[in-house]
Amino acid sequence: MTNTDFIIIGGGIAGASAGYFLARDGKRVVVLEREAQPGYHSTGRSAALFTENYGPRAIRALSIASRAFFENPPEGMSEHPLIVDRGVLFFCPEGQEAALEKCAEEGRAAGAPLKEISIDEACAMQPLLRREGLVGALLEEGAKDLDVDALHQGFLRLMKREGGVVETHAEVEGLARDGASGDWTVTCRDGRAFTAPVVINAAGAWADEVAKLAGITPIGIQPKRRTACLVSVPEGMDPSGWPMTLDAEENFYCKPDAGKLLVSPADATPVPPHDVQPEEMDVAIAIDRLMTALNIDVRTIDHKWAGLRSFVDDGVPVVGFRAAEPGFFWLAGQGGYGIQTCAAMGALSAALAQGKPVPDHIAERGITKDTLSPERIA
Repeated sequence: MTNTDFIIIGGGIAGASAGYFLARDGKRVVVLEREAQPGYHSTGRSAALFTENYGPRAIRALSIASRAFFENPPEGMSEHPLIVDRGVLFFCPEGQEAALEKCAEEGRAAGAPLKEISIDEACAMQPLLRREGLVGALLEEGAKDLDVDALHQGFLRLMKREGGVVETHAEVEGLARDGASGDWTVTCRDGRAFTAPVVINAAGAWADEVAKLAGITPIGIQPKRRTACLVSVPEGMDPSGWPMTLDAEENFYCKPDAGKLLVSPADATPVPPHDVQPEEMDVAIAIDRLMTALNIDVRTIDHKWAGLRSFVDDGVPVVGFRAAEPGFFWLAGQGGYGIQTCAAMGALSAALAQGKPVPDHIAERGITKDTLSPERIA
C-alpha cells in the first residue's frame, strides 16, 4: 500500500499538468496510467495547435492564460521551444458569410481579434486555395503550433523531478473512501493499492467509469470521435510556412505536418470510450472537403488515425469538488481543448484541489471557482 497526498487517475495532458503543479507545491503525487505509456488515447492524437479563437468563452480565457507558460516554460521542460508560429486562415465560400462574421465577433469578444485579409492575401498564404466562390477571409496571426510530446513529457519529467511518481499498466478496478479517516484507497487490477485524501479523476473519456467505481454520480461525459489523416502536397511545394486553413463553418481543416498536410473533417461523432480507430467514411469526407476547397488531387492516404474528445452537455470542462463527494476531484470534459489550455488548467486544478483560490493570472481572465465546477451539473 502506497500512501500519498494526491492520486491522479489518468496520465494524459490533464493529469500530467495537474501533477506537475501539485508536485511543484511540494505535494506527494502518484499518477496512475492504465496504458504502457501516458497519453495514448487523446493527448498523443492531438492536432497540436494553440489558438485563442477556439471554443467557448471559458476555453478562450484558459487558452490566453496558458500562453505565457508556453512561451516561457520552466527550466527543464524542453530543450527547444514549445510553440512556433503557424497562423490560422479562415476562408469564406459563398453562403458562409454569417459564420465568418461570427468568427470575427467571437475573436473580438475574447480579446484575440482576427485580421480581415483580401482573397489575394489568403491565396498567397495558402497557394492551393481555390479562389473561385470565395467572398472573404480572416487571419489569426497569433496562432501557434504546439509540440504536444515535448509539453506532455516535460510535465511528467518535472513532476518526477519534484518527487512525483507515474505508475503505468495501472488499471483502476476499485475506489473506496474510509469514513473515519476520509482517505481514498485506489486498487489496481494487478493488486497495487494507493491511499490519499484526494483522488483527481483525469481519466478522459473514461472519467464517468472511474466515478462509478467510486460510487460517485457521473457527470455525463460523452466521448466524440475526431478523425485525421496525412496526405502529400503537390511535388515541389513546401507547406512548412502555410497557415492552418479552414472554412468559416469549420467543416474541415488542414495544417502542415512533417512536410505533409494533416486533414480532418472536424467530425464529432458520439462513441463509447474505447481505443478509437478512424472510419473510412470520415476519411473520405475529409479528402472530399479538402479537394473541394484546395487545388490538390489526393490519390493515397499516407496515415490515418482518430482520437477521442470528451464533452459534458455545456461544452465546458469540469474542474473541482462536489460538496457531497469529499476528496473526489473532477478534471474532465476538456472537449478537445486540453492541450492548448493545459498550463492554466493544471495550475487551476492544483490550486482548487488544495483548497486555494484561483491563481491570479487565471482569475484576471474571468475564471472563478464556479466557472468549471461540477456543481453546475445536475
